[in-house]
Amino acid sequence: MKQSLQLKLGQSLTMTPQLQQAIRLLQLSTLELQAEIQQTLESNPLLEQDDGTGVEVTGPETDVNGSEHDSAITAAGNTDNIPDELPVDSNWEDLFDTGATSFSAPDTGGHDLLETVTISGENLRDHLVWQVDMSNLSEKDLEIAHTVIDSIDEDGYLTASPAELIKSLDAALDTELDEVEAVIHCIQQLDPIGVCARDLRESLMLQLDHFAPETPWLKAARIVLRDYFSLLSNRDYARLCSKLNLASDDLQHIIHLIQSLNPRPGSAYNTTEPEYIIPDVFVYKNGDAWQVELNPESIPKLRINSLYANLIKRGNHSKDNNYLRDNLQEARWFLKSLQSRHDTLLKVANSIVERQHAFFEHGEEAMKPLVLRSIAEAIEMHESTVSRVTTRKYMHTPRGIYEFKYFFSSHVNTESGGECSATAIRAIIKKLVAAENPAKPLSDSKMASVLADQGINVARRTIAKYREALSISPSNERKRLS
Repeated sequence: MKQSLQLKLGQSLTMTPQLQQAIRLLQLSTLELQAEIQQTLESNPLLEQDDGTGVEVTGPETDVNGSEHDSAITAAGNTDNIPDELPVDSNWEDLFDTGATSFSAPDTGGHDLLETVTISGENLRDHLVWQVDMSNLSEKDLEIAHTVIDSIDEDGYLTASPAELIKSLDAALDTELDEVEAVIHCIQQLDPIGVCARDLRESLMLQLDHFAPETPWLKAARIVLRDYFSLLSNRDYARLCSKLNLASDDLQHIIHLIQSLNPRPGSAYNTTEPEYIIPDVFVYKNGDAWQVELNPESIPKLRINSLYANLIKRGNHSKDNNYLRDNLQEARWFLKSLQSRHDTLLKVANSIVERQHAFFEHGEEAMKPLVLRSIAEAIEMHESTVSRVTTRKYMHTPRGIYEFKYFFSSHVNTESGGECSATAIRAIIKKLVAAENPAKPLSDSKMASVLADQGINVARRTIAKYREALSISPSNERKRLS
């Protein structure tokens, strides 16, 4: 094949570094954005945190192109100064992972966020090891005990059989099954009560063993757990009453005693850190209108350092002067990217509140169907931009804190020709379950029939899907004694 040189004309989309920065800031979470701002403050001397003193530039400020400004650039920025070449409504989902959060709104005051402090204590393993080490076990039994404790999950249950525990021990110990069983029994007497059980039934039995002998219905509760645990699990109360020769009221006392036990004895020592949620916007009612404002406490205010900005000399191409010029340009683009993020977030939040006005007035059952495209068309941005803004962004409302994504749901057609959102249907299901007769809970088919009477045609399998999403058990598992 003969080699040759050819010239071709074509058009392609090129992302400038400034545009890439704007998109990246748009999809960061609040905590991630705070870390990004802190890193930028440490690396760029032309950018500083606004302490509220309102200091202005003492002389004319010269930018990298030699133009002069009469006042300092503040963090809030002027929307008129945001150039047209800094859009964020483009489809570049392959370039960045989806993320989200908030920007520092103008300081309006009046909102105090509840600050929580996480105290990390010892975990379940440390608590058990401390107790075992304080006991009078031999060195061999201590070795076995540590192996047993390593096989206990975070809920407090033993996940390995004695034979499996022996295999994980040093062969030189020549451990017998009886020795492992003895150590397991020893650990089962430690705190928390019910720990190191092989299953739920054994854990509940261990907890009953620590009740005072004169506890009412204690003996009957032990019989139920020992001999009729399957009937109790299936809520077959009629057969339980027949087997125990008891009235339903007496069985109710036994069940109350069993329900007072802890099915997850190790959960008290679960050291999983809570996930912090910082609301990006506040929604509140002012008169008859719902208003949206950005959270002023989430992101610090920034501004250009006027002292360093005035050191830039026109026409001077020294190393130090070029360094200041470059950092000044980067600082301005960073502020404009934050302002662009600020505006986009506020537009999306206002559009959501406008379309879900009924939810804020009446609750989940009044939620309207909503898709990303509707918001994108309303604010004249790309659907991918709305997706970035609504992911891991949170709205503080009088009804609680909700992720932006919560307000988007599919629709189900009604007999009257209208639409009902999936969120509203789930709310109706929760209401029906809360009001049902515990002795005769509603089945999925019955709930579908109730919804049909309200003009909402939903299949039984759809009810089952929504019920499972709400972590509601099937009707046979919700049955209670009247």
